Amino acid sequence: MSVVENSSVASVAARAALADKSQWLAMLCGCVVGFAYSANYTNHAPLAPALMHEFGFNQALAGFLTTGIFATHAAGQIPGGHLVDRLGAKRVLLCALIWVMLCNLGLAVAGAYWQLLLLKILTGMGTGICFVGGARYVHAAASRARMNLAQGLFGGSVQLGAGFVILAVPRLNLLAGWRATFLVCAGMALGAAIIWLAAAPNVMSGAAPPGRLGEMLWAPQLWLLGLVQMASFGLSIIVGSWVVVMLIKVLKVPATQAGLIGSLVLLLGIISRPLGGILRRHLGIRTLFISSMLMIALGCFAFVTASISFGVAVTAVVLIGIGVGLPYAAMFSRAGALFPGRAGAAMGLVNMLGILMILGGAPLVGHLADLSGNFRVSFVVLGGFALLVCAAVIPFILSAEPTIPQASV
Repeated sequence: MSVVENSSVASVAARAALADKSQWLAMLCGCVVGFAYSANYTNHAPLAPALMHEFGFNQALAGFLTTGIFATHAAGQIPGGHLVDRLGAKRVLLCALIWVMLCNLGLAVAGAYWQLLLLKILTGMGTGICFVGGARYVHAAASRARMNLAQGLFGGSVQLGAGFVILAVPRLNLLAGWRATFLVCAGMALGAAIIWLAAAPNVMSGAAPPGRLGEMLWAPQLWLLGLVQMASFGLSIIVGSWVVVMLIKVLKVPATQAGLIGSLVLLLGIISRPLGGILRRHLGIRTLFISSMLMIALGCFAFVTASISFGVAVTAVVLIGIGVGLPYAAMFSRAGALFPGRAGAAMGLVNMLGILMILGGAPLVGHLADLSGNFRVSFVVLGGFALLVCAAVIPFILSAEPTIPQASV
C-alpha cells in the first residue's frame, strides 16, 4: 500500500472515530429539537376554553386548529424530507426551528380566530420539516448498533414535548395568560435553534446513491411500514382523544382524571419508543411489530365490554400506550436503511401515512359513536385494524436488514 493510500485510510478512520465520539452529543441535540418542536402539536389544546372565550368561536372551530397543524405537518413530510436529503439536516432544521419560533410569536399577538388558524397551519409546515430533519439526522449520526436506540430516543423526546405542554400549559395560562404560553413555545424553539447551531456535530456517515424519488414513493416496503405507523402512532392519537370522552360519559370519571389517563397513551411513548429501540437488537422486526399490534388490539377490545371497570380501562390504556410506541424506532430505522440516499423523504412517507390515519380516523370514531350510541363499535374497529395489520401486513415486511450503507448528512 502506498503512502497516499495509507494517508487516505488514516483520514477515513479519523473521521469515523470523530463521528463515533460525537454520536451521543448528536443524539442529545436531536432530542432537544424533538422536544421543542413537538410542543406545537398540543400547545393550543388546553387553551381552547380561553381562546373560545377571547375570540368567540365554538368547539368545532377549535378542533380545526388541530386539523390545521396536522394537515400541513402531513403535507410537508415528503417535500421536507427531500429538502433535508438535498441540503442536509443541520441547516434545514435550523431554518425550520426559526420558522416555528416566528409562528408562535405570531400566535402570541393574534387578534382573531382566522389568525390563529392561519398561524397553526403555517406552524405545521415547520414541524413537519423538524420531524423528518431530526429523524434523518439521528439516523445518520448513530452507528448501526445504536441506530434503533437513537430513533427511539428521538421519538421519545417528541412524545415528551407533546405531553409536557398538556400538563404545563394550564398552569402557565393561570399564571400569565394564553399569550405567554405561545411566547414560551417560541422561546423553546429559539433555545433549541441556538443549541443546534452551537453544539450539533456535523455528521458524516459515508456516501450513498440518492436513488429515484418515484421508486421510493411507490416502494411496497415503505407503504407496509406506513400501515404499521397508521396502526401505532395514528391510532394512539385517536384513542388518546376519544378515550377521555368515553371515560367521562361511561365511567363518570372526573374530567381532570380522565384527561390524565388519556394522556398516558402519548406519555408512555417517552419510555416505550426507546424501549422498542433497545428490544430491536434482540428481536426480529416482525416479532416486535406483531407483539405491538397484539397489545394494541387487546387494549382496544378491553373497551368493548358493556361493564368495563376503571381498573380494566387504565390497564387497557397502558397496553395501548406501550404497544403504539414499541414499533417506532424499528420503522424509521428501516425506512432510512431502505433508501439511504433519500432517508428523509422515506421517513416522511411513512410518517405521512400515520398522520392520514389521524385525519380520517378521528372523525370516523366519532361518527360510529353517534350511530351506535356508545364507543364499543369504535374500539372494535380500531382493534380490528390492529389485527388486520398484524395478519395481512407484517408478514410481508422483510425480516432481513438492508445492507446498503448509510447516507451522509
